[in-house]
Amino acid sequence: MGNQAMNLRQVKITDPFWKEEMELVRKEVIPYQWEALNDRVPGAAPSFAMHNFRAAAKLRERSHEEGFRPPVFTEADFEVLPEDPANPDPDHFYGFLFQDSDFYKWVEAVAYSLTNVPDPALEETADAAIDLVRRAQAEDGYLDTYYILNGRNAEFTNLRDNHELYCFGHLTEAAVAYYEATGKRELLEVAMKYAAYIDAHIGPEEGKKRGYPGHEIAEMALVRLYQATGEEKYLELGRYFVDERGQRPNYFDAEGHALRSWQEDVDPNSYYQAHRPVREQDEALGHAVRAMYLYSGMTDVARLTGDETLAEACRKLWHSVTREKMYITGGVGSTHVGEAFTHPFDLPNDTVYAESCASIGLIFFARRMLQMEPKSTYADVMEKALYNTVLSGMALDGKSFFYVNPLEVHPLSDHRDPGKRHVETVRQKWFGCACCPPNIARLLSSVGSYVYTEDETTLFTHLYMGSEVTKDVHGVPVRLSTTVDRSDALKWVVRIEVETEADDFVLALRMPAWSDVPVLEAVGDTDERFREKDGYLYILGPWGKETLTLTLPLRPRFMKADSRVREDAGKVALVYGPTVYCLEEVDNGPDLHLISVNPEEFLKEMQFSEMMIAGKRALSIQGPGFREEPVTEAGLYYDACEVSRKRTPVTLTWIPYYMWANRGENEMQVFERETC
Repeated sequence: MGNQAMNLRQVKITDPFWKEEMELVRKEVIPYQWEALNDRVPGAAPSFAMHNFRAAAKLRERSHEEGFRPPVFTEADFEVLPEDPANPDPDHFYGFLFQDSDFYKWVEAVAYSLTNVPDPALEETADAAIDLVRRAQAEDGYLDTYYILNGRNAEFTNLRDNHELYCFGHLTEAAVAYYEATGKRELLEVAMKYAAYIDAHIGPEEGKKRGYPGHEIAEMALVRLYQATGEEKYLELGRYFVDERGQRPNYFDAEGHALRSWQEDVDPNSYYQAHRPVREQDEALGHAVRAMYLYSGMTDVARLTGDETLAEACRKLWHSVTREKMYITGGVGSTHVGEAFTHPFDLPNDTVYAESCASIGLIFFARRMLQMEPKSTYADVMEKALYNTVLSGMALDGKSFFYVNPLEVHPLSDHRDPGKRHVETVRQKWFGCACCPPNIARLLSSVGSYVYTEDETTLFTHLYMGSEVTKDVHGVPVRLSTTVDRSDALKWVVRIEVETEADDFVLALRMPAWSDVPVLEAVGDTDERFREKDGYLYILGPWGKETLTLTLPLRPRFMKADSRVREDAGKVALVYGPTVYCLEEVDNGPDLHLISVNPEEFLKEMQFSEMMIAGKRALSIQGPGFREEPVTEAGLYYDACEVSRKRTPVTLTWIPYYMWANRGENEMQVFERETC
């Protein structure tokens, strides 16, 4: 059922824009994050991740000493900090209880980077760190430094909140990626050993806990482990986690841990997507990252097992996310309370959460839906999240990050309004809870695996970026070379060189929603050679050596939100191709809320202009707008019919949303008032 992601070894990204992003991760982000994980970045919040692995490895060595007594668990805070920050105890656990996962994501990013560009020094650093993890793992396979250091007598007693299975999931993702990149099995063996331990203690059999992850990711990680090893038991464990979730009696209720109500009229277990069995869920609820990871795992299981009932649940949840609860930037999760979804069409711009990890999870979900059934709507969303929220989450120099991705920023309000304190106006060097920075690194390093998917005969092109691909069709090699010429501001010209003798090879090209009338020039332009389905143009043989030219016209558009999105009533947002644009104070002056635009007039007179932002080329869009003169002398409230308000024509400068906040702290807005 469906198709599969391509191995990164089959895809080489040559696109100047995306190659630069990947090189930034390789040269700057990965080394920087290694320093952060080792608490060596001045002024940054400490991670303690490697500190904890060193402490756990030391404890395991001591466990063989005569008279050794293992720690006995006493309830600890969700985040543990040293009394003296300058002198943490080398034997104690510090940081958030899921801190192991930050290191695993770093290893995964390293693996993808090594696949793209071999680097013996980086590989040596990763090997040494992986050996430390091996030494920290208990002899029976258990591996979670929070419980190893605080007392294993409480392991698996709070699956809902304490992230053991979440950390296992990231360990497994990293282990498979590193094995595929280097052929080295050490971390893979660690993950398999831990998987065996989990399988021995959690499952449907008598004597086991009938539990499942409180924070999902183990589901799709186990599928990946199954695909890497061929061992059915991993797929079965992943399927069990999906099938058991939300069954009655509810396992999380049985654990008996206190749960604060995060929404008054919603089952508290919906925060964990455990309020009902997954096949009965039809609305995205709860913690947004958890939800995206669960839906990704559900889609994996549905595709690999042919479970149409589960597949239909995935479709309904996809609709809920993307048609009712997604920002124009591809951000998801509208409230900081629980980092969660609220109700349909509740999409505030200034108090938004839109965690970077949630958009990365949305990309995971989108690609898996594409693997299950290639429809261009999934790729449209994947592209939207990638070009906007994911790129926005990292500064242009790769050394500071956003956790939250707002669509409107007013620094004074964000500093002084307690309801907006989660909104950062400048990117941070690191976070105590640092899930987003290494998540961004692993996604950008592996971006090649989102450009294409494949089945036995067909290569599906979902994203357009310069690349080289090799694959086989029934033993016959296929070579593909793609370039994307963006020099004309009003079109992308995609040239695809195909070389193969496999006449049963099929190339499927996505027709992006942002392009009005795509035009394909191809040899043998006959009706028999082309098929259109679900937003893809399928090109059949015969082949040989051929160059296809796909022209994708694009133009700036002003987009309005569904009228049920109350916060965007009477407003428009400027979108150009897959990229959302915004206004910044540095270009347009303060009080952006006083600015308005007539879309029709703007588009008639607009101009493109190149500018430099933090050393990077930016294509800005300039055109006419209005600034309303402030009224400050008529009192806090005044008669609108007696006091006239004047508008002054101004020239507005819009920049790509992902580039905001790279020129100091200032106001920013995506949606502007519409003037007819």
